[in-house]
Amino acid sequence: MSKSQRPRGGAPAEPDLMGEVRTAVADPDPLHLLSYVSMLLTAVDPRRKKHPFDAPDGPSREELAAMFIDVPAPETTALLAVIAALVDDEILRARIRRELAARDHTTPDWLSRLDQTSAYRAVRMTHILGDGDNIMIGARVAGGYEATCVVYVDHNMGQLVKDAFVIPESIEYVVGQYQSLDDDPDTTWEDVSLADARAWIEPAIDMAARTYPPLETESWPACRPLVEWLTRTLPAGGAGYQRPQRNTDKLDLLADRFFGSLPGRAFDDADHRGLLDSILWYATDYGPGDPLRWSDVRIEILLADWLPRKVIAATEYLALAPELLRAFVCFAHDESGVRADLTDQTLNAIDAWTPEYMRAIAAPRQSFGALGFDPRELDESIESNWFEELELDGLAKGVGGHEQLDALDTAPLPDEPFDWSRIPDDIDARVAEVLELTDRCCDALLDVEYRTVCRRVLARVASRAPQVFRRKGRVETAAAAVVWIAGKANGLFDYGSRLRTSDIVRHFDIKSSPSQRGEVMLRAGGSPSEYLDVRLGSADYLVSTRREWIIGRRDHLRQRISAD
Repeated sequence: MSKSQRPRGGAPAEPDLMGEVRTAVADPDPLHLLSYVSMLLTAVDPRRKKHPFDAPDGPSREELAAMFIDVPAPETTALLAVIAALVDDEILRARIRRELAARDHTTPDWLSRLDQTSAYRAVRMTHILGDGDNIMIGARVAGGYEATCVVYVDHNMGQLVKDAFVIPESIEYVVGQYQSLDDDPDTTWEDVSLADARAWIEPAIDMAARTYPPLETESWPACRPLVEWLTRTLPAGGAGYQRPQRNTDKLDLLADRFFGSLPGRAFDDADHRGLLDSILWYATDYGPGDPLRWSDVRIEILLADWLPRKVIAATEYLALAPELLRAFVCFAHDESGVRADLTDQTLNAIDAWTPEYMRAIAAPRQSFGALGFDPRELDESIESNWFEELELDGLAKGVGGHEQLDALDTAPLPDEPFDWSRIPDDIDARVAEVLELTDRCCDALLDVEYRTVCRRVLARVASRAPQVFRRKGRVETAAAAVVWIAGKANGLFDYGSRLRTSDIVRHFDIKSSPSQRGEVMLRAGGSPSEYLDVRLGSADYLVSTRREWIIGRRDHLRQRISAD
């Protein structure tokens, strides 16, 4: 996506602000300045508070505008012109326009034509398992510049915006790129009315703004004011997301069909029927709402959080869930026509999350005391410190297991050559181009250790999923995706880090976040990301500073466990 560097904190009148604005104004792409101002407005948005009860810790939107009004200059004139367009506040907008009318600074012609921005097409991209939908809006900004807004509405977390970005490309181009990069037979594309697109996006933005802790990606919520502005140009009165309604009679019939089926006959007893009722409660009242479609994400939420937290019962009873769930997923996917490959992925997720689930149900839950229960009455053998144990499991998963976590060291990764031994001949040339670009990026922005990680990531993806490099696409985008994977696996872009994804975007001179292509590479290479995390399952992909952090966290968690 088109993004300028996020403000680094402090008042908006920092010495480098004027230079950054001049650079943005000089760019013929309006989204450079629009995105920059969107980030400024996000920084002073009261919805950005880290905690709902935190007091405002910076200037308000009105105070930000006043600062620019008090400094007459071409740069502040450009900033004010964009603020007047993006804010949904007629009083502030009128105040800014009065100030602009009194100034005579020369600004790009498109700045005076922002009110000519109009959307002309909306597309919904969805997957058969229903975790979420991408809503895309094609617009012409300032009378002629193409822009596409992509908003991901997540259904597992409550129909909210989990990520969004705006790029300076036509929607036809963006849809074509998505389809060429990820030819998933289970993904469908549908044109929707502009009014429907607005009805999908606005409630999802509101829900995300009210969610704590807030969801943040490389581009969200930094682009929220820009997305809200584009959305306001759409007509009202559309139909938004329609969640399936729970029907008790139909669920009873579904349960009867399952227990009468080949996968379900062995589970037809009172305990399993009661447990399936809880699973169907989750399936219909939470997430997408369809009990016949189960993704790995829905399984993760059910086993790692919902079932241990919501259902108060003995450990022996709750321990029946994984095998029951395996049988029900097979039955449900057969009824709904989900492909066997997707069913296998879901079953693998059940296997992967079962150990953590079993530890969780064997631990006391804080809600018991508030309800007047003694956890020991449910199970005398329950363990304490289960949160610490869960986090340790997560650390172990990232490095390949608990033995690998114990043996972790902080030796720097060597400067090693690229491993060509498993690279198919027909993609040699393309991989070599990507390799040259990733090496240059590491030399310019990172170090030798990251260069080694990038080489290992590239070799892994190219050997396991050579089809990724047989598709058409810019080598710069592929190289940026490799660096993004290496960086995400090592916490390179975490809050407070010196490098941001936008720095990678600028280095490779690409127009969109490398995360999209990176996700494709991860899935193809057998390492799908989990929420916003990337775990490659081996310390071979971790630089020494990341391993040092993991060791420190490991030891801290173990000290807390031993203290009890």
